[in-house]
Amino acid sequence: MAKRKEIDKNREEEPESQESSSEESSSDDDTNMLDVEFEWFDPQPEHDFHGLKTLLRQLFDVDAQSFDLSALTDLILAQPLLGSTVKVDGNKTDPYAFLTVINLHEHQDKEVIEKMIVYIRAQAKRNSALSKLDDLVEKSANARIGLVLTERLVNIPSEVVPPMYKMLLEEISWAIEEKEPYNFTHYLILSKTYQEVASALNEEDSPKSKKQKKAGKKGTSEVFYFHPEDEVLQRHASCFGSYEYLVEGAKSDSKRTFQELGIKPEGHMILIEANKFEAAVKGLQEYFSQG
Repeated sequence: MAKRKEIDKNREEEPESQESSSEESSSDDDTNMLDVEFEWFDPQPEHDFHGLKTLLRQLFDVDAQSFDLSALTDLILAQPLLGSTVKVDGNKTDPYAFLTVINLHEHQDKEVIEKMIVYIRAQAKRNSALSKLDDLVEKSANARIGLVLTERLVNIPSEVVPPMYKMLLEEISWAIEEKEPYNFTHYLILSKTYQEVASALNEEDSPKSKKQKKAGKKGTSEVFYFHPEDEVLQRHASCFGSYEYLVEGAKSDSKRTFQELGIKPEGHMILIEANKFEAAVKGLQEYFSQG
């Protein structure tokens, strides 16, 4: 299928050579910029399976092993006129980002969605901020939940997100006109956050700093967002909250090269009522248009 939309975004790159770097050393902020043209596509079964599966594995982190990601990817690709992928080098390449929505009620008898519903209810029981989800996603409930799945590679700018949400709104509107089952009462967005934690590396060799001690105290760590847009979406939410993954995962010391603290990734859910979803999408567009 033809691409839907193109925009230009600037991404920072390292200086092209030591010579050019030295010539511009008068300013620490001098960098060479690479113009990148992002392209939005419909999900393509013949090209996107492996790329989408990789992004889903990244989204669910250590809990990814709880799901049949191949079946979930197939389900996403089975609705090619709903959702978007973002690519750089043409339609036949792997996606750098994606966004889609799945009708939990319509697919509740599929094994991967059954497990997803059990997973959501389990997390809702563990975090009181998410407690209303337990009843909403139950099979006999009258609610119609659209499960929003979205992820991108770490170096992809957040500005690719608002167009994907805008196109999703349009596609859902067209689908409803065609009497397809996308008339949702709520949208549930799965995402990720993280907390800074005291590093376990060399902890016996040096005393902890005040920052490390604070991070080591339960309940005192600040929540950080892998997806900055989540903070905007939460303004329109009926509930939201983070949760620890069910599968035991090691706390990351990846930041210890330059900082005192490691990170602890967590899952995150945002529930938005359908009549507020359009305002949430507009909020994203306004937020990122302001730079």
